[in-house]
Amino acid sequence: MATPNDLSPGTWAVDATHSSVSFTVKHLMISKVRGSFSTFSGTVVVPDDRLASTVDVTIDPTSVSTGDATRDGHLKTGDFFDAEQFPTWNFKSTAIRASGSDYVLVGDLTLRGVTKPVELAVDFEGVNKDPYGNTKAGFTAEAELNRKDFGMEYNAALETGGVLIGEKVKLSLDIQLAKTA
Repeated sequence: MATPNDLSPGTWAVDATHSSVSFTVKHLMISKVRGSFSTFSGTVVVPDDRLASTVDVTIDPTSVSTGDATRDGHLKTGDFFDAEQFPTWNFKSTAIRASGSDYVLVGDLTLRGVTKPVELAVDFEGVNKDPYGNTKAGFTAEAELNRKDFGMEYNAALETGGVLIGEKVKLSLDIQLAKTA
């Protein structure tokens, strides 16, 4: 079983071409809408004590894609992301702790100028070398957040009860890191 101790100390960069940042939110109280961001970057600095590692990730909210251009355009407005006023989102870690055989990454998430603490459940997938000799590491992480905590209040009441869009948003990350130093 892979452990973070397999991750050698140094600086690692998110390999965005082999990674994904996505979200899921309830729609009409009966189904889910999925979306992703195509533009993001990040750095992980790993010291000898792996649990003292630091993570810094930036996401471009204008790179959102839900498979519907009209919805994507609405998400970029002040009703949701307000991407013109807040063109970047950021996550900075504050702690990492073991949780059984898994890990919890704790940090501050800033969306729309609002910073809130977030905990991501993390699975370390391991380390390997690609065919070109580059060292890579893999992680998956998930968190649930309330979009209203970040000022995303837009919604509409449904005639039959309930609301158009759920408050809870599931954030999912599949991350491949490349060792840079």
